[in-house]
Amino acid sequence: MYIVGLTGGIGSGKSEATRLFAKLGVPVVDLDIISHELTASGQATLKEIAQAFGEDVLNDDSSLNRAALRHKIFADNKARNKLEAILHPAIYNKAKEALTKNASAPYQILAIPLLFESDRYVNIINRSLVIDSDPAIQITRASKRDGVSQTEIQKVIDVQMPRIQRNSLADDIIINNGSIEDLEKKVRQLHERYINTCIFEKSNS
Repeated sequence: MYIVGLTGGIGSGKSEATRLFAKLGVPVVDLDIISHELTASGQATLKEIAQAFGEDVLNDDSSLNRAALRHKIFADNKARNKLEAILHPAIYNKAKEALTKNASAPYQILAIPLLFESDRYVNIINRSLVIDSDPAIQITRASKRDGVSQTEIQKVIDVQMPRIQRNSLADDIIINNGSIEDLEKKVRQLHERYINTCIFEKSNS
């Protein structure tokens, strides 16, 4: 089972890159999607979050008020650690299940916003891929996508792993400062390299 861990800062284009890998037939396990599934209405994980942080993190329809929860944890390390203690083990278990289901594929993508911040995932991947963009482009993209101010996006960037450090830890880097067509070309080139690597390793195992 060959796993490529894909990561990058906010607004770097991680989601678009994973979509392009999936378009090529590569199985993608996305931790953001798993997190949303676990915090959907009626899920046990969401009930645990509400018990830990109060009913005001829920909307009137009992769905998660992500903005309210984000506000509670953003500047409070203890609150953030409490949320991580609830979410991270559940996400990890779901991710492992999904990876096992895709084990017959030549390789698969494990999309992780905070790949290098935890040994939990670094220890199960074969290779790491960073989607990187200039900070100004990150801010513009994320601000437009999320409908929040550029100042708020900058605050998120400030608490993430520094760009230089993240890139220094990567096995592969895709610079995503251009068009979707440019990104697609780079994804396709890397896809071909990963396929060849997997074929080579399989023939020598």
